[in-house]
Amino acid sequence: MLEPLGLESALLLVAALLLLSVVASRASGRLGVPALLLFVGIGMLAGSEGPGGIWFDDYAAAQRLGVLALIYILFSGALDTQWREVRMAWAPALSLSTVGVLSTALLVAWFAHAFLAMSLLEGFLLGSIVSSTDAAAVFAVLRARGLALPDKLKSVLEVESGSNDPMAVFLTATSIQLLSSPEIGMGALGIAFVRQMALGALLGSILGWLAVRMINRLRLEYDGLYPVLTLAIAGGIFGLASRLGANGFLAVYAAGLVLAKSSFLRKRTLRRFHDGIAWLMQIAMFLTLGLLMFPSQLLPVAGPSLAVAAFLILVARPLAVFVSLAPFRFTVRENLFLSWVGLRGAVPIILATFPLLAGVPQGIAIFNLVFFVVLTSVLIQGTTIPLAARLLGIAGKPDPESPLAPRGLSDIVTIALETDSPAAGQPIVRLSLPDDTLVLLIHRSGEYFVPDGSTILRAEDRLIVFTSKISIDGVRATLAGDRPSYS
Repeated sequence: MLEPLGLESALLLVAALLLLSVVASRASGRLGVPALLLFVGIGMLAGSEGPGGIWFDDYAAAQRLGVLALIYILFSGALDTQWREVRMAWAPALSLSTVGVLSTALLVAWFAHAFLAMSLLEGFLLGSIVSSTDAAAVFAVLRARGLALPDKLKSVLEVESGSNDPMAVFLTATSIQLLSSPEIGMGALGIAFVRQMALGALLGSILGWLAVRMINRLRLEYDGLYPVLTLAIAGGIFGLASRLGANGFLAVYAAGLVLAKSSFLRKRTLRRFHDGIAWLMQIAMFLTLGLLMFPSQLLPVAGPSLAVAAFLILVARPLAVFVSLAPFRFTVRENLFLSWVGLRGAVPIILATFPLLAGVPQGIAIFNLVFFVVLTSVLIQGTTIPLAARLLGIAGKPDPESPLAPRGLSDIVTIALETDSPAAGQPIVRLSLPDDTLVLLIHRSGEYFVPDGSTILRAEDRLIVFTSKISIDGVRATLAGDRPSYS
C-alpha cells in the first residue's frame, strides 16, 4: 500500500498529476487520441510499475471514487442536454441503451463461453460490464478534427451515452447476483429491473422538478452557494433513490434532464461549473484507474482481451446497433458509423471492480481483461473516427449553429416592453427564453443595470439582449406575448 504522505507532498503530487492531465488533454486533440487514454497512461506511469512508483491497489476506494464521478458526470451531461436533441432521438437512443446494451451483453457472453472457456454467466457478466458506450470521447475527437455530425446521429449518440450506463450497472449487478445466488428466478429479476428503472425515472423527475423550485425560491445571498446547492442536490438524489430501491444513476440523469428543460437562476453559470466538475471527476477517475493497473498483469490476458475487443468492435456492437435501430429509418452507412463510434470508456472499468470486490472467482482476470478491452477500443476506434466518418460520407465541416463549433450568427438587439406585455411583472427566469439568449442590460428610469434571473421586468423597460439570429423572432414574440416553446 501507499505510505501516508505529508499534506504538502500530497498536494504537490495531486497538483502535478492534474496539471499533466490538463496539458495532455491539449495534446490529445493534436494527436487524435481521446484524452481519457492519456489520463490513464499518466496514472500508469505514476503507478507502482512506472517511474512514479506509487503503490496503489485499493479497489474499494477506486470503486467509490468511480461511483461518485459517474454521478456528477451523468448530472453534468444531462444538465447540458438540448431538449431539441432529446425529442429528435429519444426513441432510437432508448432502444440502443436497452435492447442494444442487452444484445451486446448476450453476444459477448456467447463468445466468452465458446472461445474463452467461461461459463455463460461469467460471459454475461463480462458482456454486461463492457456494454455501455462513452460518447464524450467521440465528440472530443470530432471537435478537435473540425468535423460535424448530422443532427440525427449526434442526438442519438448524446442521448444513448447518457442513458445506457444505468442499464449496464443493472445488468452487471444482476450477473453478480446470479453468480452468488443461482436460485434467483428470472421473473424476480424482471420485476426488479422494471421497479428500479421506473422508480429511478419517476423519482429523478420529481426531485428534479422540486430542485428547480428550490433554486428559484431560495434566492441565496451569495452566488457562490448555488454550485454548492446543486452539488448537494445531485448527490442527495442518488443517495435517496438508491436507498428507496431505485436506480440512482438513472434518477440523477432524469433530474438533470428536468433541470435542463427548466428555467432557473444562474443556469448558465451552473452549467459551466458542472462541466468543470465533470472534467475534474473524469481526470481523477482515469488517473486512479491508471494507478490501479499493473501493466505486467495485462500481458497474460493480452490474447483473450484482443479477441474480445475484436468481437465487440466488429460483431457485437454492429449487430446490436442494426437490431436496435431496425424499427427506425437509419441508412446502412449511418448504422455502420454508429457501430464504429461505440467507444468504451471509464464506466466499464469502474463496473469491473464490482465482481472483484464481490468475491467473484475470476474477478481479477475480468478486471484486467476489461481494462485491456477498453484501452484497445479507445486506441483503435478513437483514433479512426474521423476516417470512418469521411469514408462513410457522414461528417462535414461544422456549420455556425452546430454544437461542435462556436455559434457565429449572433446579434445584440434592443427590445422595449410594451405596457400590455405579459413579461412585465415576471422575473426573467420564468420567461423560458432559449438557451442561446442572454439579457445583458436593462434600461429603466434613465439608468442601465445588469439583471439576473430573479430581476422582475417592468413595462417600458428596454432590454439589451444577446441572442442568435435564429432565435430573435422567438425572443421578440415571447416578450410581446405570443410565446413559443423552447423546451
